[in-house]
Amino acid sequence: MKTTIELPDELLRRAKATAAVRGESLRVLLTEALSSHLQEPPEPAPGHEEAWRKVFGKAQPEEVAEIDAAVTESLERIDLESWR
Repeated sequence: MKTTIELPDELLRRAKATAAVRGESLRVLLTEALSSHLQEPPEPAPGHEEAWRKVFGKAQPEEVAEIDAAVTESLERIDLESWR
């Protein structure tokens, strides 16, 4: 799949140079780097973990916990290979 992203100039220069030294394409380098980075479970940014829950307004904590559990369970079932 093709996509467009914006990278800082210096980062792109370093990535191109690294790919050239390794004798691989920029695509291969970025794919491997992103795959490696995504191997680790994500850690929410400080204060971010609770931020999405504000959409529930006046929901009771038990309701929020139930929805949180359902979302977490759904996210754990995503097959990352199917997104490639």
